[in-house]
Amino acid sequence: MEPGTLVRDHTIYACVMGSRAFGLATEDSDTDRRGVFLAPTPLFWRFEKPPTHVEGPAEEQFSWELERFCELALRANPNILECLHSPLVEYADDTGRELLALREAFLSRRVHETFTRYAQGQRRKLDADVRTHGAPRWKHAMHLLRLLTSARDLLRTGTLTIDVGDRRESLLAVKRGEVPWPEVESRMARLAEEGEEAARRGPLPGEPDRRRVEDFLVRTRRVSALRAVQTDPYDEVVQGVVRGGGVGQG
Repeated sequence: MEPGTLVRDHTIYACVMGSRAFGLATEDSDTDRRGVFLAPTPLFWRFEKPPTHVEGPAEEQFSWELERFCELALRANPNILECLHSPLVEYADDTGRELLALREAFLSRRVHETFTRYAQGQRRKLDADVRTHGAPRWKHAMHLLRLLTSARDLLRTGTLTIDVGDRRESLLAVKRGEVPWPEVESRMARLAEEGEEAARRGPLPGEPDRRRVEDFLVRTRRVSALRAVQTDPYDEVVQGVVRGGGVGQG
């Protein structure tokens, strides 16, 4: 099955991300689309497995296969967790809505490590720009402030909110280069310290609820396999595996 077909015919969840989801869009902002597709279970019984992710088929579109998406979310990948909490959901079927209902199961204090590691990488790039060019890339500085704020609030409250709300104008001022770099640095340092404090005192559990997520994934794979039997009841490979008898057994 072609990758584009997996996205077109088997997407369970689709949303808009980037500046539009963050509440920071301007007239020239792109529309970044992200999604999750469920590869039909029989595809996993072949030597050539379905892809873990697909870029496209539309511009600025990227999708993950459900299992890969859940794996990354359990690792507290910042981009994946934010995708699950986008305020701009374009599509969700029954399975997609069940995935959204599991959002809290993916959250744990691991987010402090992963968000901090990502933020530190972005900060090193900004510092390199300042050394080389005398100023950072202001758009990147704005997004790093947004990320640090989002991480701090998540650790404080246990809820991930990615729309910046009433902080929009102050962040866009940073993007326009209207805020001196030392002041931006000071904000970043303060947010990092507040995040450290929140990680020690906040309500998030130490680990995500891996069993709950795995139960969801197994049930979803089983339903997909049974649907394949109903669609092609004469396929002996499908019948044998679903019934647990294997292939070539009589």
